[in-house]
Amino acid sequence: MKNLLNIWIMLFLSLFTTGCSGGSVSAPSYTPAPVTPTVRPNPLAGVKTWAIQLQNINEGTSVDELADSEYDLLVLDPTRTDWLSGYQNFDTKAMVQRLKGTGGVSLSKKMVIAYVNIGQAENWQWYWTWSRTWPEGEAKPSDWPDYIITSDPDGWEGNYPVAYWDSDWQDIIIYGQNQNSEPYGDYTSALDEIIKDGFDGIYMDWVAGYEDSSVIARAEKDGKDAGSEMVKFINQIRTYCHSRKPDFIIIQQNGSSLFRKDAKLFDYIDAISQESIWYGASGGFSDWHDPSGYDEKNDEELTDYYVTNLNNYLKAGMSVLDVEYAVDFASDAYGKSKEKGYIPYCTRRSLSRLTTTVPPDYK
Repeated sequence: MKNLLNIWIMLFLSLFTTGCSGGSVSAPSYTPAPVTPTVRPNPLAGVKTWAIQLQNINEGTSVDELADSEYDLLVLDPTRTDWLSGYQNFDTKAMVQRLKGTGGVSLSKKMVIAYVNIGQAENWQWYWTWSRTWPEGEAKPSDWPDYIITSDPDGWEGNYPVAYWDSDWQDIIIYGQNQNSEPYGDYTSALDEIIKDGFDGIYMDWVAGYEDSSVIARAEKDGKDAGSEMVKFINQIRTYCHSRKPDFIIIQQNGSSLFRKDAKLFDYIDAISQESIWYGASGGFSDWHDPSGYDEKNDEELTDYYVTNLNNYLKAGMSVLDVEYAVDFASDAYGKSKEKGYIPYCTRRSLSRLTTTVPPDYK
């Protein structure tokens, strides 16, 4: 990594799939930039509880459990866009309709939000038409597009950071003018498919890709500033979604310092979700029972760094969602999060089922 910020932040980024937090890491020192955000109506104002599940949605009784749950807001993977695993025929639209017909703790109708990775290409997604793998230590496969930069820095297999300012990548995520989805239907863009399936909004992963050293180097080569380009990208996403669904919700995951690049960010998002403010994980990416997937306490300086940044989102009138990888320390994490005014959810790093440590407002 080129600087201290990149050293620690890389340990806490996703991908989901979502970003992964590590153990004790010192936060960088900095002087907070003055920010005077414009307060806007908060579409998540009634949300008291939320949950996130990104794996195994199509298996067993997962959808039944999601429907029976009392969470006001659910963040879910669209699933049917996973062609590598053969989930093309999963009826995401029916799932979303069913879930939106059930209520939560404070809402009579659940909000259902789609996870989307805007900063990485994923080799199981519908748009992937190239050779499948990039062997470690070898040159990038010759048939891969130029906008794919490197392999995931946290070791997430099949995830590849991209130059998100590239028009070809933006066509996949936003515009859908040049996509071929044969033989599984007329897919256009990732956002189009999410809107088509009836989701209330999106949960954007790898926003913090603007702090990845390889992404920064590529941006500089292209004459770009990685942070500014991420803010522009999010604005394009919001503009496109609102042209089709004016009340569509835009949630940023991680990258809590992005507003310091351009405070206009606050005009483009409705909420932020931050992983591991107090408790992270060094493992447990796919194994729900892996003890390295929860209860690893963060360095206090890192916690303070997140809290300082997140205060600016609260001042802008936005909800702050907090996902802590905590089981034995869930009560501590819930208490600290609630004290700060966040909406917390404590679970295990694999995100493959609903938590066993429900939030205090759940019932």
